[in-house]
Amino acid sequence: MTDTVISSATREAVIGFDRPFVMIGERINPTGRKMLAEEMRSGDFSRVEADALAQVAAGAHMLDVNAGVPLADEPAMLATAIKLVQSVTDVPLSIDSSVIEALEAGVDAYVGKPLINSVTGELEVMERVLPLVARAGAAVVAISNDETGISEDPDVRFEVARRIVNTAADYGIPRHDVVVDPLVMPIGAMATAGRQVFQLVRRLRDELDVNTTCGASNVSFGLPNRNVITGTFLAMAIGAGLTSAIMNPLHADVKAAVMAGDVLAGNDQNCAAWISEHRDRASVGANGAAGGAAGGARPPRGAGGAPRARGGAAARPPGRTPPSPQPARLRARWCSPRRGARAS
Repeated sequence: MTDTVISSATREAVIGFDRPFVMIGERINPTGRKMLAEEMRSGDFSRVEADALAQVAAGAHMLDVNAGVPLADEPAMLATAIKLVQSVTDVPLSIDSSVIEALEAGVDAYVGKPLINSVTGELEVMERVLPLVARAGAAVVAISNDETGISEDPDVRFEVARRIVNTAADYGIPRHDVVVDPLVMPIGAMATAGRQVFQLVRRLRDELDVNTTCGASNVSFGLPNRNVITGTFLAMAIGAGLTSAIMNPLHADVKAAVMAGDVLAGNDQNCAAWISEHRDRASVGANGAAGGAAGGARPPRGAGGAPRARGGAAARPPGRTPPSPQPARLRARWCSPRRGARAS
């Protein structure tokens, strides 16, 4: 069995080799979101609720919930956030923290079978997190780094993943309840980052028989036009066998790439999801066009009667091409595999 079943009180999400890709919404995470962090610290969870509803409406199958605000009571905040999210939506959740006490509080607050995010290959971490996973009957994200840090050698990361899977089995956790994160590095800092992940995902599927996930937006960290990079990466990773990702479903380019990846991997039976999504969009577009024609809509005009440039900008002289914007300088530094680049 390779299906990882995550559930709320009333709904399941199934991560599996030949199943549609599972989009795990990343937005409920205060890392890099100063306003959200301050609101959560002060007890205002209205943005958490709004982010939950928006991501589900955009097609997220699960939501990742993180409450890592520095110098705050993370266990209490995480429990509060989980209860709130479960009160407004029925999708299953990933309980996300590097603090064991916060994971425990989150599991206690959760109704259903959660995905616990996460455990690493460090012996001390495994000894603390895996018993919690076993007691809760939960699934767990296994991040393929250990006491030595994140290796640039994909073979080393594979062996760390194998160690976690084997250790989890010692605690009675079946391999189908271990979802491995092969670790996605920023492609702007490591040119082989994408290729490494594709190779690792294939090995994790073929040799360890486990499902996989990742923090998808890490790959495009520091680059312009990030959504195109992230979406293309996900489509290619789906082709390699990636079965889920923590991502932002509100980015249309990224979501479309995931759906196309599912079609091309044969995981969208009869292309039903793709057809439904684009039939709905075509219907909305046709209705909008019909409304404009019926109302006799005209292009906006300037004072002299000539069409006004969009956005109020002056029209360019013919034959002139605007200068290309200079890309932002890449920050060629490591990004945390689970924090830092995920929320965008």
